[in-house]
Amino acid sequence: MDESDRPAVGGAEPPPNLFPPTEPRRVGRIDVGEGHELHFELCGNPNGLPVLFLHGGPGSGCSAQHRRLLDPLRFNAVLFDQRGCGRSTPRGSLEANDTARLVADIEKLRRHLGIDRWLVSGGSWGSTLALAYCAQHPGSCLGAILRGIFLGGHADIEWFFRGAGALLPDAWARLAAGVPSRRRDDIARWYCETLAGTDRSRAVAALLNWIEWENALGAPGRRLPTPATPSDEQITALLDKYRIQAHYLAHECFIGEATALAFGAAMKGIPTAILHGRLDFICRPANAWKLREHLPGSRLALIAEAGHSPFDPPMSRALIAAAAHFHAAGRFDDWGDAGDT
Repeated sequence: MDESDRPAVGGAEPPPNLFPPTEPRRVGRIDVGEGHELHFELCGNPNGLPVLFLHGGPGSGCSAQHRRLLDPLRFNAVLFDQRGCGRSTPRGSLEANDTARLVADIEKLRRHLGIDRWLVSGGSWGSTLALAYCAQHPGSCLGAILRGIFLGGHADIEWFFRGAGALLPDAWARLAAGVPSRRRDDIARWYCETLAGTDRSRAVAALLNWIEWENALGAPGRRLPTPATPSDEQITALLDKYRIQAHYLAHECFIGEATALAFGAAMKGIPTAILHGRLDFICRPANAWKLREHLPGSRLALIAEAGHSPFDPPMSRALIAAAAHFHAAGRFDDWGDAGDT
């Protein structure tokens, strides 16, 4: 479910259709209580349409590349690192860290920034969090752009750790090989427990296997560049990141699929665009179809030749076009629906 700065399919650099690199015009921190402080940044046009960007993960954080998906002339973009993620502190903390608290954090940030209503954009885990937020705070939302739908339930987690092995059996065999034979009937639980455990050497081995599997799914059928050996500092950062992801997955993201779909149904009246790559092996395209059926009035585009990464050129083009469409029209009535773009 991670995306962070994952490259485009094939390991290429981010596509040239992204907006030029920009620096935030304002960087700040907000104390959300219970020992957590969140890093946030404001980018683009201060008089533009407010848009909130929700990063994937759980556990990842926002990056400079994410800014390049948002038109700096049209939008007043807000990006922030969720509890325990990225530049928020304490990094990697599992204390007081769950979906309900993240939803409350978003609303607290909106009020802190003096924003009346905003367009909410989220991909992968960010799409799950967007569903939870928009459903519970519809008056704060102009619309939603949801990409790479992750519903957070048992079926999605089992797909990631086991079901997708039918597509990449050689890569999955390496993932399974790291698990004691007596635990291979529940690989997901073993990886989540090991990442959350106190044995650092076992956690690091599990971490590297998890990342290798995630990379294989993120670039199916393509050879990725051999990564450099991470430093101790990088390993520590990755452990913090994946412990949060394991924490959320072990609890079905504290909502589960049925609640995620109920959130979708509660978003009736909020203009919503759903985008999903046809080659997304991490989050199944069927999720997008299922969400569309539960979210009245939503519009769906299945993106040919795109996988899970927002930086796959067909997907980044579609995301930018969807945002531009909403900026011009304030709705998605004549955008999509269920065709390739």
